[in-house]
Amino acid sequence: MDRRIFLAASAASMAAGKRVRAAVLGTGHSHTYGKYKAMLDNPDFDVAGIAEPDAALLAAAKQDARYANAKWMTEEQLLKDPAIELVVVQCAAWEAIPQGRKVIAAGKHLHLEKPPGNDYKAFKALIDDARKKNLKVQTGYLWRFHQGVSDALAAAKNGWLGEVFMVRATMNSDRDQKQRDVEAKFKGGGLFELSGHTIDRVVELLGRPKAVRSWLRHDTSVNDKLADNNLAVLEYDKALALIMQSAKMSGSGDHRSLELIGTDGTIMVYAEANPPTMRVHMRKAQGPYKAGWQDIKLPPQPRFVEDFKELARAILDNRPLKHSYGHELLLQETLLRASGEMP
Repeated sequence: MDRRIFLAASAASMAAGKRVRAAVLGTGHSHTYGKYKAMLDNPDFDVAGIAEPDAALLAAAKQDARYANAKWMTEEQLLKDPAIELVVVQCAAWEAIPQGRKVIAAGKHLHLEKPPGNDYKAFKALIDDARKKNLKVQTGYLWRFHQGVSDALAAAKNGWLGEVFMVRATMNSDRDQKQRDVEAKFKGGGLFELSGHTIDRVVELLGRPKAVRSWLRHDTSVNDKLADNNLAVLEYDKALALIMQSAKMSGSGDHRSLELIGTDGTIMVYAEANPPTMRVHMRKAQGPYKAGWQDIKLPPQPRFVEDFKELARAILDNRPLKHSYGHELLLQETLLRASGEMP
C-alpha cells in the first residue's frame, strides 16, 4: 500500500475511534446522575471522573450506590487535567456562573446546568470568553430534543399552523419544603427555576419579545416567601406567549405542556405525560397530519441522551451546536426579564 494512503487511512481510523474525555463538576443538582449515566452509556464519551468541592455533598455522593464505580477527583485535578475536554457543571443556580467561568478559563467545553444564575452580565461574559476560545457551551434545558415539542415547532416553521398568534407553556411542580427554600432565594421563584425549559423553545420559534410582563405571586398557604403561582406574558407584534408556573400542583408532571395555536392548526404537546402525547387539529391535511383532531402517542423521551449525543459530535467534528451562543444569551435574557431580575 502507498505510504501516504496508509497514513491517511490510519489517521481516519484514529479519528473515528476518538472519544470525548469528560468529567462532572458538582453533584448537588437533581439531574447529576442522569447526565453522568448518559455519558457512561454513550460510546463517544470517556468519563474521567467526578469532582465535588463541597465536603457534605461529596460524603453523600460517595454513599450513593449509583456512584459506586465513580472515580473521584479534586476540582483542581479536574481543571488542570489537559486530557479532559468537557466539564459538566452540576450545582446550585448561584454557583453555576462562577464554576462555569473556571471551566472556560481552563480551556474546556462546558455543559452548564440550568438556570445559570441571575446575573446576565456575568453570563454574557462567560459566553463571550467561550466564543473567543471556540469552546462549546450547552445549557441543560430539558425539551431541546423532545420529539413532540420539536415536531410542534417544525409544524409552525413549515407554515402548517398558519399564523401562530398564541403560545401557552406550563412547567408546574409539586415541591417539598427543601426545594421551595432553594427556589425562594430568587425573585422569580419557581418560574426562574423551571420556566427556562419552556422559554427556550418559545424564543427559538418567536425570537426576542418586544415586552415582557410578569405576575410573580405567593398564593398558597405554605408559610414561606416563594413565588409559587406565576405568569409571564411575552409580547410579540402579532403573538402572545403565556408562560405559566406553579409550585404546588398534584399530578404536575403529566400537565407540563406546550401549546401552539395558529389560524390553521393547533398542536398541544404533553411532554412529560406517560406516554408523551400530542393533540393536533388541522383545518386541512398538512405534512403528516390529517384534517381535524388527532391524538398521537409518542415513544419514551429519555432525558439527556440526545443532548449529550449532540454535544459529543459537535466536539469531535468541530461543528456548532444546534443552539448558538446567541440563542443561549437570548434565552437567559428572556428568563431574567420574566423572573423580574432585569428590565
